[in-house]
Amino acid sequence: MELKLVGKAHKDKTIIKVRDIEIGGNDFVIIAGPCAVESERQVMETAMAVKNAGARILRGGAFKPRTSPYAFQGLGEEGLKYLHHAGQATDMPVISEVMDPRDVEIVGKYVDIFQIGSRNMQNFSLLREIGKVKKPVLLKRGMAATIEEWLSAAEYIVLEGNKQVILCERGIRTFENYTRNTLDLMAVPIIKQLSHFPIIVDPSHGTGREELVASASKAAVAIGADGLMVEVHPCPNEALSDGRQSLDFSKFHKLCKNLFAMKDCLDTL
Repeated sequence: MELKLVGKAHKDKTIIKVRDIEIGGNDFVIIAGPCAVESERQVMETAMAVKNAGARILRGGAFKPRTSPYAFQGLGEEGLKYLHHAGQATDMPVISEVMDPRDVEIVGKYVDIFQIGSRNMQNFSLLREIGKVKKPVLLKRGMAATIEEWLSAAEYIVLEGNKQVILCERGIRTFENYTRNTLDLMAVPIIKQLSHFPIIVDPSHGTGREELVASASKAAVAIGADGLMVEVHPCPNEALSDGRQSLDFSKFHKLCKNLFAMKDCLDTL
């Protein structure tokens, strides 16, 4: 595996700075918000709730890659505007997915961090285009990607000049079908051995079941992840996308309280 730019030999550690937030440093950074932006009220309520619970960055999908062409595809630029306004109102940086190289410019007008989702991890045209921008990018692992393929995708981005990459383990597809994906937590220490970029974990997609999100999140803290990306919705049962894996406000608040306490204990060891 030839990793000229993302490999550990190139640099000991990279910390990604987003305003006053450092991902990959000493802080454990939680990114939270709805899977899909559905309305201005929904994303604003969620932004206030997740910030009060301790999240530092607001997530929300405006362009949604869905398995079925008949499923909700997102609100597009209108959703990006709602997300941007919610971020401004709560003083939180925002992250949203970009799916097409032609959308990089328009998404970049509204977000602080680009997200490249699992289905686009090997969209090499998109990787090259994202590599030309000067904003951080969160690169999710492909649902059937090896760690080598994942890091090679990051290499495409860095090769174009963008050295602000955050890696995100979100589970891989295996024969097990009780969970949506199989969350590969061993990817965290492996990435830390092989690469200098920070790595966070997505327990929502990694499990696909809200009752498993807390356990997966605690495991991610214990194994050394730099942060989490968690899906939160005011009323998960009514969510237009991925309600089954989304936490409501009270469950998310309880989770954050436990995670920060756990992180404090681990830091003293």
